[in-house]
Amino acid sequence: MRTSDRSARAAPDGRCALSVRFLLDTHVLFEPVKSAPHAGLMRRLESHEGELATCAIVWHELVFGASRLPRGRKRRAIEAYLDEAVRTALPILPYDEAAAGWHARERARLARRGSPPSEADGQIAAIAAVNELVLVSSNLRDFRRFQDLRVEDWRHV
Repeated sequence: MRTSDRSARAAPDGRCALSVRFLLDTHVLFEPVKSAPHAGLMRRLESHEGELATCAIVWHELVFGASRLPRGRKRRAIEAYLDEAVRTALPILPYDEAAAGWHARERARLARRGSPPSEADGQIAAIAAVNELVLVSSNLRDFRRFQDLRVEDWRHV
C-alpha cells in the first residue's frame, strides 16, 4: 500500500468514489506488520491498490492498539506504518448519519434475534454497507450476520 492522493477517492456527497471497492478492517490492516504476514492476503492488498479504504472506527482501533504498547522500537515501527501506509495512503471513511441509521436498524434486528453485535463491529459494517463496499476481514463469524453486507476473508480466497 503506497501513499496516494486521498482526495481523488472522495465523492462530492461524502460517499466513496467508484474506484474504492473494499473496506479493510483492523485485522487486515495489522497483517503487514506481523513478523510473518499471510502471503495470499498481502498479494490481494497489492493487487487491489487504489481500491482500498478503511474507516474511522478501524483507525481508532489501530491507534489505540499502538498507543497501549510500551514506548520502544516496536511501537515506533507500528506508528510509522500507521502514518505512512494507512493514514496517508487510504481514505478513512466517517461514521456518518447514513451509517448510524443503517447500524441502528441492524442492531435492533440482531438484538431481536438475541445476538446484538459489538458497537465497533456494527459501526464498521454500517460504513461498508452504506458505501456499498466489500468488507475485508478475517472475522467473518461476527460480520456475516449483518444483512446486505458483503464480506470477504482474503486469507482464504
